[in-house]
This record gives sequence, C-alpha cells and structure tokens, in this order.
Amino acid sequence: MDFKKTSAAVTTITRDVDKLEDMSGNIYKTVMIVAKRANQIAVEMKQELDRKLEEFSSYNESLEEIFENREQIEISKMYERLPKPTSIALQEFIEGKLFYRIPDPSERLYGSENEQDINE
Repeated sequence: MDFKKTSAAVTTITRDVDKLEDMSGNIYKTVMIVAKRANQIAVEMKQELDRKLEEFSSYNESLEEIFENREQIEISKMYERLPKPTSIALQEFIEGKLFYRIPDPSERLYGSENEQDINE
C-alpha cells in the first residue's frame, strides 16, 4: 500500500462518534475494526521502512559514514511526516474501503465446553 497517497489527516481531527457508531452498529465494534487495521498498517509501514533502511546498514561505523547517511535521515523524516496508522485506518473505515466480517459464535476458537468451564 502506498501510504504517501492516503487522504488521512496528519493532525488530529474531531470525529462524530454517532456517525462512526452508525457505520457498524456498535461503537466498540468500530473501535476494534479500526484498531486491527491500524495494527496491520503499522506492521506494513515498519517492514517497508526496514527494507529501505537495510540498504544503508553497515557494521563499520566511521565518521565519514555518518555524514554520508543523509539519505537515510531523509527517509526516516519522510516516514515521521506520514499520517499515523490509526488515522489511515479510520479514514479507510469512513470511506468504506475496509472489508471486515464478524465470525459466528460457532466459529470461535474454543468450543462451547471450554466456554462453560471458563465462566464457572
């Protein structure tokens, strides 16, 4: 995903909670959907940044190399200026670009026997 082309805001924006709740029917469900997507985006961004910075990694540090790593600094600054993963995920949710499904209770990891044991 190209995070540079996202329409998410870089700064904080006040959102109408009622509108977010209406989109999924439950504000807690909305929060979980956006949080899970934000975690996915954060992992993707971190992997992309690591791949780009890997080109500059060397195990011999000298004074000359410190001055030559301006490209590395620019790449890091560019990632710092990008919108935060939560903002990107929330914008995707508002624009209807997220696909999510809520599994049936019968699809849970634990069967009904384990669920009874936990509740008792």
